[in-house]
Amino acid sequence: MTEAKYNKAIKRLEEIIEKIENEEIDVDELSDRVQEAVELITTCKGKIEKAEMEVKRVVDDLGEEAGEK
Repeated sequence: MTEAKYNKAIKRLEEIIEKIENEEIDVDELSDRVQEAVELITTCKGKIEKAEMEVKRVVDDLGEEAGEK
């Protein structure tokens, strides 16, 4: 479920970037889209950091198990 939310956030970020690059966003909307992009980036960064910690924990656990044998 988390991956789907991450992928959805990335897709939305790509949409915002494309609209900005293609100048499809007027000045009035630009500030709102930039703020939305910052929130999405923060969310994605948090998910990546959480995944990194989980992977490290699993690797550490495997190392401890290997050391016990």
